[in-house]
Amino acid sequence: MGVPCPQIAASMVGGVFVWTLLEYSLHRFLFHIRTTSYWGNTIHYLLHGCHHKHPMDGLRLVFPPAGAVILAVPLWSMVKLIAPSSISPALMGGGLLGYIMYDCTHYYVHHGKPAKGVPSSLKRYHMNHHFRIQDKGFGITSSFWDIVFGTLPPPPPPAESAKKSR
Repeated sequence: MGVPCPQIAASMVGGVFVWTLLEYSLHRFLFHIRTTSYWGNTIHYLLHGCHHKHPMDGLRLVFPPAGAVILAVPLWSMVKLIAPSSISPALMGGGLLGYIMYDCTHYYVHHGKPAKGVPSSLKRYHMNHHFRIQDKGFGITSSFWDIVFGTLPPPPPPAESAKKSR
């Protein structure tokens, strides 16, 4: 009566996929929310503003594990409500794997020195979000949801591209 391995694997992949949507949504709608009050500005700064002000500060890059645990408890309850009990652990496990991949990727695009390929493209994409167009390019691990929701940043002007290729 166990769950077949392909179903477990598909549930984990589904969890990773759901995480990418959560990553995009949190970054776009919570971390880049417009605030006007003192407390709103303060909370926003603590959540994400300091990361944009000091993007290369290694201590402000990854989400604190204690905060992740606090958020994981209600997320686990929601997964158990939505998904069948046979796959909810694999779905949540996939979501947690997606979160860990996100944190590692985010740290790497800030501090790694990729020469080419996907890592180099991700770094360029994310640095573009930090230093050029902060209201576009909310995906960290991919640009998939930016494409889906129309928040893909425009390419740099030819003058900027020429400078970077030298």
